[in-house]
Amino acid sequence: MAQDDPRTLVSTDWLASHMRDPDLRILDASWHMPDSGRDAKAEYEAGHIPGARFFDIPDISDTRSDLPHMAPPIEKFMSRMRAMGVGDGHQVVVYDGTGLFSAARVWWLFKLMGQNDVAVLDGGLPKWVAEGRELEDLPPMIRDRHMTVRRQAHLVKDVTQVSAASKLRDQEIIDARSPSRFRGDEEEPRPGLRAGHIPGSKNVHYASLLNDDQTMKTPKDTRAIFEAAGVDLSKPAITTCGSGVTAAILSLALARMGKDDVSLYDGSWSEWGMFPTVPVATGDD
Repeated sequence: MAQDDPRTLVSTDWLASHMRDPDLRILDASWHMPDSGRDAKAEYEAGHIPGARFFDIPDISDTRSDLPHMAPPIEKFMSRMRAMGVGDGHQVVVYDGTGLFSAARVWWLFKLMGQNDVAVLDGGLPKWVAEGRELEDLPPMIRDRHMTVRRQAHLVKDVTQVSAASKLRDQEIIDARSPSRFRGDEEEPRPGLRAGHIPGSKNVHYASLLNDDQTMKTPKDTRAIFEAAGVDLSKPAITTCGSGVTAAILSLALARMGKDDVSLYDGSWSEWGMFPTVPVATGDD
């Protein structure tokens, strides 16, 4: 069971006991890979945790970019949150329909926007349903709420910054993709991308941090996993993945371990693998 922390991860028991708190806001941040055959919005409309608003990750992004679901401009984030009735003074709990997958991305996005009272629901909707807890298919009652946003630039990295870190080796770049994608043995799901990984990066597959029920392993166990992958936890860390979603699971795990010098490469492999001018490593190097 999660060690409940309203700034990182909370259990289904914690959420159930706080459902009537007036300043609680619950977000369904489900997002699925395009080839999954699942429709996150339709699933939300069919049944969600009572009071939950749907956080549309592709929509609440920088749609000016050719890269998928990049962090949105401050003004867009503020306006979308106001329309959803999420603002200053709210405790936010984010979940997804996989268990612990895309919710971590939205947790990171709130942190990027200077909002700290936000947590991921450990085990997400599948655990909530497995425990026989209530669902509803009604839209939530929403009242506008102002949100003050202060973008935390140190929490995000671009390709130039990651390239420098790769050359200098002064930060640990940690890749959340599967070992076969990291090694370059498997084709990337996005067409036109090279296979492999950022030189000098370490591989910690996000799934290795989760239990069979999609809850997160203990901080002690996750620390051991990072160390076994050769990650030097005394260095600042940059998390990365295919498109910036599962990288946030690594960021969440590191935050639970008390590590606060962690940033996320927003473009991730969707950007790095596209650029012919940046180097790509293959195998276990």
